[in-house]
This record gives sequence, structure tokens and C-alpha cells, in this order.
Amino acid sequence: MAETNPTRFTIGYALLLKKQQSFIQDSLLTLAKQRGIDLIKIDTDKPLVGQGPFDCVLHKLYGDDWRNQLREYLIRYPDSIVIDFPDAIERLHNRISMLDVVEEIEVNDDDDDDTASFGVPKQVVVYEPEKLKDMKVWSEGLGLSLKFPVIAKPLVADGSAKSHKMLLIFSTEGFDKLKTPTVLQEFVNHGGVIFKVYVVGRYVQCVKRKSLPDIDEEKLESLHGSLSFSQISNLTSDERNDDKYYKMMDSEEAEMPPMSLISNIARGLRKAMKLHLFNFDVIRDTKVGNRYLVIDINYFPGYAKMPGYESVLTDFFWDVLNKKEDRFFDCEKELMKLVGNNGGCDEDTGCPNVSSA
Repeated sequence: MAETNPTRFTIGYALLLKKQQSFIQDSLLTLAKQRGIDLIKIDTDKPLVGQGPFDCVLHKLYGDDWRNQLREYLIRYPDSIVIDFPDAIERLHNRISMLDVVEEIEVNDDDDDDTASFGVPKQVVVYEPEKLKDMKVWSEGLGLSLKFPVIAKPLVADGSAKSHKMLLIFSTEGFDKLKTPTVLQEFVNHGGVIFKVYVVGRYVQCVKRKSLPDIDEEKLESLHGSLSFSQISNLTSDERNDDKYYKMMDSEEAEMPPMSLISNIARGLRKAMKLHLFNFDVIRDTKVGNRYLVIDINYFPGYAKMPGYESVLTDFFWDVLNKKEDRFFDCEKELMKLVGNNGGCDEDTGCPNVSSA
């Protein structure tokens, strides 16, 4: 039976148009309204401090101006809740610091599947990619034993079209197209399947999606240059299965990772990053089998793609607004900090809600 609340709450949302169109669906608005929560659009052409006040501000905007607007707003309305703080979000705009956080996760000794492990792929940031054509620099100067193929990604991950342009590089000739600065990440065969894990507060949902196909190691010597991810995605099924480059796997047959492991990673990331709305991508190293690698973390992802996102987000809003999760602003330190039921910082008191699909 749904909880009832005699008091209505307001959540002001500040989102770019594309995010509004995908996230603010009628189904979400209706369900939230039934729970006493009204989602109201913030006019980003006007100062935030002159709008509302809102019980909660939900946002995915960046920049110093917006950061200052949030600070001024919270000084005037200290009881308002903001999800999430810009400084915490900003860490995910750098593909190196993004994955460094995985190293901060404490291993849960109570994990039901202690045979599984997790980490991140070998990677390095390169500021002068033109020097990579020198094999000595490539093999010795990087400080990592990276080997081809590698994935080249822009260092900045700000959600722009430019930040999503990635290359799969097979040889030094493939470095010609690189722009500075670039992150080189070793490609790991993972069965052509990626696991996308959505986190909404304590709720965790894992789904599987098709990914880049495996690369036949016996054919690597014949591969040169690079391919963009869009080129690989546009290959026809026949081209992918002609055994020229790739080994394909039926994603439907892919086994889901242990949910205890996924929950442990999600809880650890949430605590380390002090964020509540994010997803992370995980692959299984087919050479090891029980080794899982976190390859990407995104703030406020496309939740509308997550089955049942309306009820998950509405439940989260309800918990936040009813102080099961709280947030306060310290005017002296100029920071916002999560306070959970136990008074600690973002610490789960029990097992999170988890789901796999």
C-alpha cells in the first residue's frame, strides 16, 4: 500500500533540454504527484535564488555561475536539499580521476561470492600523442605495460559529443588521429557484453547490453590503424561474424555478474564519491572469468532506459524529502554533506535494494 503524505513537496529541476525530454516523462510526473511530490521546471534564464523555494533541487548543470547560484540559494534556503553537489560531480568529468575512485572502495568481507574480484583496466593519460609513434615511447615511456589494441578516449568526460568520440587503436599508425589530452585504456575481451549498473540512492539495478565485439588475438598482427566506435557499431552482422577480426558472443547467453559484488561496488562508489544518481559500466574479463572491470562512471544517466525508473526515482525522492536521506549546507565551509539515518556520511545501514535484468 502506497504511503500517503498530507503535505505536498516541490522538487525544482534544472536540466538541459535533451535531459528534460528523456527524464521528465508524464509517467514520472503522474506517479510523483500521486505521492505528493510536484516536479517544477526551474527557469535557467533567471536567478535560482528568486525561484521557489523548493524542498529539493534536482540538477545536471555545470559551470561556476550555476555553482554560485546553488551556493546563494542554499544560504537563503538552508533547509532545502540539493542533489548532488557540483564538486562531487566534477570528479566524473575526468576519465582518470573517475576510475581512481574505484581504488578507494573497501572490499566487503561479507560478500557472498568471494571468488569474484573487481578493478579497472590498465590506462594512462597522454598529453603529446604525436610522440606515441615512437615505439620506444610507446613500450617504455608510458610507465604501463599497455599492449595493442587500446581504446583512446578524450580525457574530459563532460557529456559533450566531442567527449564521446573514441577510437579502437590496433597499431602506432592509429595515433595519427588523436587529439590532446587523451586517455589510452587497454582493450579487454569481454564477450561483447557490457553490464550497466544504475544507482539511485541505495537502489541498484544491473542490466546487460551489447558492447564492442571481442578481437581475435591471432588476427591482431594483420590489423593496423584505428576504427572509431561508430564505425564498429555500424558494421553489419555479416561483417562482424566473418571471422576477419572479431569473435562474437550471444549477449542473451551472457551470465549476469554476482549481485553481491555489484552491490558492493555501487555502495563503495556512492560512499567514496558522495553521489546518489549515477551509473557505472562493468565488463567481465573473459580471460579470467571472475574478474570484473569498471570502465566508466556517469552522473545522472539516462534513467528512462532503466525498467521501472518512475517508481524507483519516486521512492528515492520520497526518502530524501522525508529525511530518510538528508543534506545540509555549511555556510562556513561552503560544502554540502550527506547525513544518513545513522548520522554518518553516506553509509548504508542495511543491504541496498538491488535488481538485475
